[in-house]
Amino acid sequence: MRRPKAALGALLLAGALVTGACATGTDAVVTGPETFEFVSPDGQLEIHYDPPAERKPVATLTGPDLLDPDRTLNVQEDFEGQVVILNLWGQWCGPCRAESDDLQRLQEEFEPQGATVFGINLRDPNRQKPVDFVEDNGITFPSIWDPSNAAVAALRGFPTSVVPATIILDKQHRVAAVYLAEITDDSLRDTVSAILAEEVEPV
Repeated sequence: MRRPKAALGALLLAGALVTGACATGTDAVVTGPETFEFVSPDGQLEIHYDPPAERKPVATLTGPDLLDPDRTLNVQEDFEGQVVILNLWGQWCGPCRAESDDLQRLQEEFEPQGATVFGINLRDPNRQKPVDFVEDNGITFPSIWDPSNAAVAALRGFPTSVVPATIILDKQHRVAAVYLAEITDDSLRDTVSAILAEEVEPV
């Protein structure tokens, strides 16, 4: 079952999304029959999915490496058995730029423990701009370059107008938590630690 951590009214949702994300949106997440898909959140900006047995995996998430045009990244293959902190971002997005230092701190803290931050760069048709942003800010976690939204389509029905957004996948790459606004390292730390501590369930 879904366990919402924050449920706001429609007016508050609209205001929060305007100030906490680069565009408004009314979609969130529910479990589909086999893989995860998104529907209306009814005002929720933060959603947790417990118990783990009821979570659904994302479809294969793959795309070109932002920094290396000749390399293809694949979340399921490249980070098998790891917790993945998916972050949807664009260099044009003020809140995305603001939370990048927090995400880098999470990467440095949790990578040795078996978790990684993984970006999906959206709506940046000029590849060099997000590349410059990543290099200038010392960001070490990988990102897919996805100007056409081909990769993010794996997050079935996700509203790409809601940027930034962060989706935490457990070790079996099932969606465990969703944040539909700007995050901080403090706001994610306890959740990531708890998901890392979960036992891997038999398939």
